[in-house]
Amino acid sequence: MNREDEFIHLIQQNQGLIYKITTIYTRDREEQKDLYQEIVYQTWKSFDQFQKASKPSTWLYRVGMNTAITNLNRSKKRVTAVPLDGMELDFADEMESGMEERLRSLYAEIRKLGLLDRGIVFLFLEGKSHDEIAEIVGISSSNVGTRLSRIKDKLRKGLQTN
Repeated sequence: MNREDEFIHLIQQNQGLIYKITTIYTRDREEQKDLYQEIVYQTWKSFDQFQKASKPSTWLYRVGMNTAITNLNRSKKRVTAVPLDGMELDFADEMESGMEERLRSLYAEIRKLGLLDRGIVFLFLEGKSHDEIAEIVGISSSNVGTRLSRIKDKLRKGLQTN
């Protein structure tokens, strides 16, 4: 497989991952589309540097999250909350009625976190281990555990006040 085909395959295999990153770090559909394109562009620019020492998805998480954070910092945006209007959440019919509201509250509290903490909780919710999160965000595994503990406390307190 040549370099371009390998890149296209990587993007196709990880479209959902890129979409999730753009959802967490943007406010509206247009920003989301722009960030998606920027992540793909930055991935292409750094594709030759991918050493395959880590899994492709781990590397793509890192590129995507760094791109999102860089774009937010560059444009001097301070995202404290992202409205959920227009965001569709698919739930099974048998799900209890209050579950959707609790989920909305949780996402609203997550969006109040700082950029790095938001990324850490996103990776945690994706099922990544502390070691994987540490590799992606560039901090120690013990720091990930400490931050997650503090994040959980913040989320608990935020949800209790709602």
